[in-house]
Amino acid sequence: MLSVESVTLGYAGRPVLEGISASVRPGEIVILIGPNGAGKSTLIRAASGVLRPLAGRVLVDDQDVHTLRPNERAKRIAVVPQAASLPDSFTAHFTVLLGRTCHVGWMAKERPEDQAAATSAMRRTATETLASRRLGELSGGERQLVIVARALAQAPRYLLLDEPTAHLDLRHEASILRLMKDLARDGIGVLAALHDLNLAARSADRIVLLASGRVMASGAPEDVLTEENLSEAYATPVRVFHDPVGGARTIFPAGLGQRQDRSADAY
Repeated sequence: MLSVESVTLGYAGRPVLEGISASVRPGEIVILIGPNGAGKSTLIRAASGVLRPLAGRVLVDDQDVHTLRPNERAKRIAVVPQAASLPDSFTAHFTVLLGRTCHVGWMAKERPEDQAAATSAMRRTATETLASRRLGELSGGERQLVIVARALAQAPRYLLLDEPTAHLDLRHEASILRLMKDLARDGIGVLAALHDLNLAARSADRIVLLASGRVMASGAPEDVLTEENLSEAYATPVRVFHDPVGGARTIFPAGLGQRQDRSADAY
């Protein structure tokens, strides 16, 4: 299990989140939601071991992440950041192969098994046809899938994704969400921060709602995605409906989609 236990997180000594506890188990999808500035990315950074807590601890399989060497941590936890800073001249295949660095070292030559892992990751993300293309030539959705493939090439136990569907069209958005579910079925723990509450409702096993520097609610989607919780967290009236087809919850700001009687305007 990957867990943050009673952590206080912040920057330059200024807390952003205080007394936060959350976890993700192998084979589980946990989605972080909350308004802008709620600390979703901060929590992802802490769970990955990049950000050291001001208080509390982060454990991966009962070991403090900060006691692990970076390459050992990378074998257990892979991260897909909001914006990966990589040269546009890198090919997609080379980018994915970088995910094997934790297994072979910076200066070592990749082995056949590393090439096989990179190929498998590209096949799984449907990016095989992009292998020889440079990152600068790819669309935003294609580039994001390549970054996900790089993370999968690490062969992690836990995958952390920070807004993985941001700025993607419906096709690439659906590809990311299907992949998350497939990975969970294979026993990988997935922790993702999402802005889209409707996507969260349809993909999560558990949801953690962050607001005002704390966990406002945590649990099954039907327990967290309530009008009361969301209206308070987002400081705006929210309506929650049940999708008659899939049964998932559908969330809208109150008033959207409602027809107004404008007959009086004609006179």
